[in-house]
Amino acid sequence: MMNPLSRLVVTCTLLMLPLSAIANTKIGYVDMKKAVESTKAGKSARETLEKEFAKKKTALEKRKADIEKMTQDFEKKSMVLSEDVRIKKQQSLQEEVLKYQKMLGESQVDISQKERDLMMPILGRLRDVIQDVAKEKGYTMVLEKAEQSVLWANEELDLTDEVIKRYDKGK
Repeated sequence: MMNPLSRLVVTCTLLMLPLSAIANTKIGYVDMKKAVESTKAGKSARETLEKEFAKKKTALEKRKADIEKMTQDFEKKSMVLSEDVRIKKQQSLQEEVLKYQKMLGESQVDISQKERDLMMPILGRLRDVIQDVAKEKGYTMVLEKAEQSVLWANEELDLTDEVIKRYDKGK
């Protein structure tokens, strides 16, 4: 059995181990949103998405304007139309609205898919650059600066600008 003094020494030694490990820990962070948006590839991807979205938005706005015009025409003429014709026109209008809603949903899905397709390679390469910077500078861990996770951090630990420069330089 150990005497009380030996136990105390062992306990203190065990308690000191984690503190020494913490003292050697170097943690940095990267604002991934800023990094993606600031790299040349990220800017190019954003421009591509905006062009794609602009085309779809124009088509959707035209379709919506057509439906609004059809609705106004229907409302103006509905009193003078026979019941059969009024029902057919109303059904036709409802079908157009459903087509528009489907087109809107498909456009949103297409834009989301295109964004994923464009961003995945950028994010993968950014992770590689972050890993290289972290290894070179001796960081134990690099966190993503997200508003939900990092409440405050010293700006000296921010690796974002260096990661952006290296990403663009490496292309």
